[in-house]
Amino acid sequence: MATRTDSESGPDNRTTNTITTTNNPAQVAAPPIYHLSFNQNHTCFSVGLQNGFRVFDADPFKPSFSRESDTHGGIGLVAMLYRSNLFCLVGGGPNPIYPVNKVMVWDDHAFQCIGELSFRSEVKNVKIRRDMIVVVLNQKIYIYNFLDLKLLLQIETDLNPNGLCEISQNSSPMVLVSLGLKEGQIRVEDFGSKKSKFVMAHDSRVVCMSLTQDGRLLATASTKGTLIRIFNTLDGTRLQEVRRGADRAGIHSLAFSSNAQFLAVSSDKGTVHIFSVKVDSGSLASLTYDRSHVASDTIHSILSSFSLFKGVLPKYFSSEWSVAQFRLPEGLRHFVVFGNQKNTIVIIGMDGSFYRCEFDPVAGGEMIQLEYHNFLNVENF
Repeated sequence: MATRTDSESGPDNRTTNTITTTNNPAQVAAPPIYHLSFNQNHTCFSVGLQNGFRVFDADPFKPSFSRESDTHGGIGLVAMLYRSNLFCLVGGGPNPIYPVNKVMVWDDHAFQCIGELSFRSEVKNVKIRRDMIVVVLNQKIYIYNFLDLKLLLQIETDLNPNGLCEISQNSSPMVLVSLGLKEGQIRVEDFGSKKSKFVMAHDSRVVCMSLTQDGRLLATASTKGTLIRIFNTLDGTRLQEVRRGADRAGIHSLAFSSNAQFLAVSSDKGTVHIFSVKVDSGSLASLTYDRSHVASDTIHSILSSFSLFKGVLPKYFSSEWSVAQFRLPEGLRHFVVFGNQKNTIVIIGMDGSFYRCEFDPVAGGEMIQLEYHNFLNVENF
């Protein structure tokens, strides 16, 4: 794999910093976390730190391995390709190991970088699958072939400070979802049909999104953080709308279950919500959405008791509410995915917290905490 400099790049200054193994990752108490992310099937999560990165198994929880930089440089972004030896790394923090405008392709078997992508501006996010690398900048997205780092496509977006972008993993060709060209708009790029669709998802700026593994369902949230909307990416149809709450909230993560029956939402309000998804993702290609299905399905949803007064009371009272909830400390950034066991979720926090919880999809209510760890204090790598 070769080094590549894209069309926006400046001079290509080859980075020579390396990362080494360690058996003692706890060099300092509670090191600052620069990045947290799950891999594509949520079996692992990666942590970017001030002196390298660590990888943990998510379910069951256990340390996997730790890599420390020989120059104690920070890692601001880690994208892991399933459980393989391949990673995409971006420097971060006050002393980044790599420039923040470069994506380094790290081979953990060879313990070295085998390729790099260089840009003129800071890299906001990286998404990878077995055949492609997607690099997100503040107003542009670049798609590369993974094998030879050949540039395949460039996409213009609205301002994207959070690096929002989602790609399908199980479908081929790929489906990519990003911000559109104006506030509240999303763009769906279908690599099979080679067509782009633009959908007005919200009246305000989109701040979070999630895509099912097959790329057919998309969930979005805006700066208001009160409503979560689910769309059919095949034609841009809005399929469902659920309510997180009445007060504004910062949505930190959205995640579909592997069978696309549930959607998990975490926010700065300190609550994780589980919603029932009312769409059969296997039949979306010929879907004619029946709105009565949402109203009649009372087993997997909790609707307001004021639903009889729709048209009289505000829309808030007839909204679809979450099936289950779990309480967390307010104000902290947490990320949620569904666990390997049925009706379980895994939550990781920027404070080093790890939770595994179980929810009842029929009875609903508060989830049961099954497990807790502080992964910053784990030393037995």
